[in-house]
Amino acid sequence: MSAWLWLAVACLGACGALARFLVGRAAHAYLHTLTAVGTFIVNISGALAFGVLTGAGLGGNALLLAGAATLGSYTTFSTWMLESERFADDRNPRGAALNIGASVVAGIASAALGHAVGSAL
Repeated sequence: MSAWLWLAVACLGACGALARFLVGRAAHAYLHTLTAVGTFIVNISGALAFGVLTGAGLGGNALLLAGAATLGSYTTFSTWMLESERFADDRNPRGAALNIGASVVAGIASAALGHAVGSAL
């Protein structure tokens, strides 16, 4: 990989992480609800976008930059798991199960929908 590609990955990764922060905060402020909702919105929208990229047949460095660098830093598995664990710690196993189950089902559905959209482009 060239130095320019490394630099692009770093810059796009920073942009994706900043977008995640802004979307999560906006969701929390607008909905006045749990931070888990912001993470859910981020991860589902990221799954949709990943689906579009793969459905459109993006590959090589373009997929690396758009997918791994940008969307990889936008979506967040670790925060999703931490929030699920917090539900369990707060003696809310139903909240934890709902957070995990809804995220998995909606994530797969969003990725499939994105793939279909990307394939149609």
